[in-house]
Amino acid sequence: MSKDFQPVYFLDRALGKSIGQALQKCGKNVEFHNDHFAPDSPDTEWLPIVSQKGWIVLTKDENIGRNELEVKSVAEYKTKMFVLVSGNISRTKMIQIFEQTIEKIEKIVRGNQPPFIAKIYQDFRVTIWKNQTQLKKLLKS
Repeated sequence: MSKDFQPVYFLDRALGKSIGQALQKCGKNVEFHNDHFAPDSPDTEWLPIVSQKGWIVLTKDENIGRNELEVKSVAEYKTKMFVLVSGNISRTKMIQIFEQTIEKIEKIVRGNQPPFIAKIYQDFRVTIWKNQTQLKKLLKS
């Protein structure tokens, strides 16, 4: 990937507008779920489209990494996904976490072949949760 790598972030509906707007203020390219899909569209509907565009998925829906159909979609369509491990934190705190971790997110994207699912923690750590090897095994089962 080149130095002028300009990722596009797709914010799923769980994150809302304010986090995306904060990232836009940081100079990031952001696409919002509701600009492309119905608010209630299932993850298995939008995941293939977003992934094929090469967009980076940002969500706080941890269940997406546990739902078999969704995980298989992540694996099949080579998704780059980051899940905020949020519990119940304020929108202000979520914005702060994304602002503080965006460079780490981009480093992981540059250094890892998709598909993968990473977790973003409240202490600003970002770690791979399910890597390419783990996800590809699901496609064989």
